[in-house]
Amino acid sequence: MTISPAPGEPAAGPWRVASVHELVRLLVDGADPPAGRPWLVGVDGRSGGGKSTLAAKLHVAVSASVVIHTDDIAWHHSRFGWSELLARSVLQPIRNGQPVGYRPPGWESHGRTGVIEVPTGLDLVIIEGVGAGRRELAHLLDAVVWVQSDYAEAERRGIARDVASGVNGDRVAAASFWHSWMAEELPFLDHQRPWERAAVIVAGTPLLAHGDRQVVLALPHGGHSTPGTLRRITGLTHEAR
Repeated sequence: MTISPAPGEPAAGPWRVASVHELVRLLVDGADPPAGRPWLVGVDGRSGGGKSTLAAKLHVAVSASVVIHTDDIAWHHSRFGWSELLARSVLQPIRNGQPVGYRPPGWESHGRTGVIEVPTGLDLVIIEGVGAGRRELAHLLDAVVWVQSDYAEAERRGIARDVASGVNGDRVAAASFWHSWMAEELPFLDHQRPWERAAVIVAGTPLLAHGDRQVVLALPHGGHSTPGTLRRITGLTHEAR
């Protein structure tokens, strides 16, 4: 299968299969290790494109890590107007070496229980969601991964996911919600162009055969990786090696 991205997004390549371990190396190599705080990596991509799957793989590979979903920050607040909340209440405290225990405003106003929690002592914090690599957050992140997906396949998967979960009703309601969301997502990403800030691009829809501990990746502008020293991320598990 080839990937036909949304209009305006350049097709990435050449693609190759790599271990999640190598993906981590590509994200952190060449940068000084943070002092007293974890690495902050944004996983950005289109809805239904495979962001959550990639974030989960990174979380498994780096045991001392957490995943923060921008959908949780945005819950009953705004589809894309959440960058200040994330920056002020989550990312900046993490960069300052502080723990995070945050309840977004939508949680308070709609009675959602729990808290977004980031303890100290982690090696990696993964920010996952559409717009995780937006320019307003670039100065707070150490690296961005863009998950490129086939536009038609992402839509098919996204609607099917909502139907299966019952989140947005039956297929007709789910499709209606999808197109309403896309009416905001498409111009948002066209304006933000987060793929231009990505250190690595990962294929989120099927492209090359690979295992659970692998990804299909490309470097921006068709670049080539060079051997380097794996920076100290102590939580790398044997499964990712």
